[in-house]
Amino acid sequence: MTRRPPAPAVRMRRLHFAILAALGATAVLPAGAQTPPAAPERAVTTLDVVKVTARKREESLQDVPVAVTALTADQLDKLAIKDLGDLQGQVPNLTIYAARGSNSTITTFIRGVGQADPLWGVDPGVGIYFDDVYIARPQGALLDVYDVQRVEILRGPQGTLYGKNTVGGAVKYVSKPLPTATEGALTLALGSHGQVNAKGAVGTAVNDGQFRFRIAGASLNRDGYGRNLTDGSPVSDQATTSGRVSAGWFPTGSTFNAQVSVDRTRDNSHMRGFQRLNVNPFDPAKTPPTTGRYDIATGMPNANHTNSEGESLTLNWGVSEAWSLKYILAHRASDTNTSIDFDGLPAKIADVRAEYHDSSQSHELQAIYEGQNHSGVIGAYYFDGRAGGTVRNNFFNLSFGTTNGMVYTEGKAVFGDWSWRLGPAFSISTGLRYTKETKRAVVLNQAFANDTFSGTPIAVPANFDHTRAVTNTSPRLSLEYKASNAVKLYTTASRGFKSGGYNIRANTLAFPSSGRPFEDEKLDSLELGAKMILDGGRLELNTALFHNKYKNVQLSVFTSYTQPNGQPGFFGDFTNAGQATLKGGEIEFLWMPTAAWRLSGHIAAMDAKYDEYIDRGVNVADQKKFTNTPKTQVGLNIEHNARLPMGTLRSRLGLSYRSKVYPTTDLSEALAQDAYTLVNAGLIWEKDARLSFFLQGSNLTDKAYKTDGYNIAALGVLNAYYGAPCTVTVGGTYKF
Repeated sequence: MTRRPPAPAVRMRRLHFAILAALGATAVLPAGAQTPPAAPERAVTTLDVVKVTARKREESLQDVPVAVTALTADQLDKLAIKDLGDLQGQVPNLTIYAARGSNSTITTFIRGVGQADPLWGVDPGVGIYFDDVYIARPQGALLDVYDVQRVEILRGPQGTLYGKNTVGGAVKYVSKPLPTATEGALTLALGSHGQVNAKGAVGTAVNDGQFRFRIAGASLNRDGYGRNLTDGSPVSDQATTSGRVSAGWFPTGSTFNAQVSVDRTRDNSHMRGFQRLNVNPFDPAKTPPTTGRYDIATGMPNANHTNSEGESLTLNWGVSEAWSLKYILAHRASDTNTSIDFDGLPAKIADVRAEYHDSSQSHELQAIYEGQNHSGVIGAYYFDGRAGGTVRNNFFNLSFGTTNGMVYTEGKAVFGDWSWRLGPAFSISTGLRYTKETKRAVVLNQAFANDTFSGTPIAVPANFDHTRAVTNTSPRLSLEYKASNAVKLYTTASRGFKSGGYNIRANTLAFPSSGRPFEDEKLDSLELGAKMILDGGRLELNTALFHNKYKNVQLSVFTSYTQPNGQPGFFGDFTNAGQATLKGGEIEFLWMPTAAWRLSGHIAAMDAKYDEYIDRGVNVADQKKFTNTPKTQVGLNIEHNARLPMGTLRSRLGLSYRSKVYPTTDLSEALAQDAYTLVNAGLIWEKDARLSFFLQGSNLTDKAYKTDGYNIAALGVLNAYYGAPCTVTVGGTYKF
């Protein structure tokens, strides 16, 4: 009897597991099975010292009394980190992904604190910094990783040094410095779903290094994970072009230097696809739910465009051996034009066109002191930003409304952070930041009689021009004890705050209270930690326990109601839920038992509970859960280096586990993601110091896992957004 060939799905699963086996083979076979007998191994190499600027001055990662993860350029390459979203699974208690309906808008949570609503007027809970410059809006903040020196992830409130909107923590992207000699690199890659990527950088110096230049760019392209079934166009694709030019003047014999940087990013991708989980009751065709994770059938323009840009000037002056001054002037802006088809169907049930615009300018002056027994930084900061746009809502082709407005923010702050060595074993560091902020919201929300959104409005749900001014003092106190040369203990008490504001979606006709401001978030944190270097310098083991009191938790919620014309409607409210307690623990490790083997990973646990959650005057805390906050996260990377007759073969097998998580505030079980594990692997052949080739695989078991979704009963909407499917990439890098 003739055997039938395997079904396509079976063949695909076999291919995925075959790739996994090939990629992971060298990470599980004994070293002797991979390489011929060699001379006795030299003394085991110790781990490299990683420098960070978490406290705005360069320090060893193991010396900083802060829970911080730092990934160097080499580590980012090995882990196949393509953008900031790929950091999830590599950092304890971090949730970071592309926001629903977007490819380059970021959603970030650290230790249960963040913000999933990207609308202007709502500030993030985790600060994103590009070369010490704050990126105020989430649009365009899902930065692609290229020409990078390292990425630092600071966990816990960073209000003293980084100011507002770092109540959960901060993510710092540090690009490569200007070179003192000609150097460069070029990377080309091909992969699944028509992926074609090119990244490159070149830098040089002239006149004995007095003038230095660097230019870097990336072209990132991929076909869609799905398609628009209406016209066949791609969805969940990528078409991103990014570039950065830097220059510096380093006069000979002087401690002064000046550096400028200009960056531009253009994302011309299409809409993000999703899975419809129900039959929309308002769909005349009663279209069945979709079976694919990414296919939609929209009748809207298939567009999701974001342009972002930035310029900065940095002046450094070494005043003396101990004192230095640093000044940073920066401007950032972004524009987004996107279609959001909530229903994902040709019928006009919930079709939204959105335009976002933002622009900000900042000034920061730092005075840094480095002495034998004490060191620190004092400074001043000024921020002037505006963010706004227009959202056009077409519901059922019967209700037509616009959300219009602008939010103007002016912030002033002074700060200081200082450390003293009290003796051979004890140190103390303390910090304080005072912030004064004024936020003005100009809101005009209107309802129209037709889908041109023109003519005389038939109603004005909101029309106000309100201003609020607040002040905040964020302190920090840390005690450090050097138990031995290998073990350092610390305890830190700190505070962070996230700016309040106004609900840009306000509907004061149906909900009069929606025109009132929501309050600042505040988080008081107590952290106990240990940083250890063991096994003769081959093992780094860092642990942290934290207990946080979280006040005025800001939440974006959708409320369904019946409009005066009898049509169902929904209202995007923004409120302060009340108070919560967040506590947990983290373990990070990096172990190199031999020169050939390297193991790294983390274990994180979270217990996040509301103590008070007021809903229509009733405390419903026992019915609520934190979103984007799994109770358990585990990550493990096993790496092996094998010397070959021609070069070195580096292999990696990676696993990441996350327990059940709720992505939306309505706590829909249909959108909740149960516990899951992702499997990644990679091979890098380094022929020599200049030329290398790589084969990388992500989500090799093709696990379907939800990252976000919409559950809006008034519109019949129940949609789930998924993470990337199995992808395999092959390419090479040439350095010169």
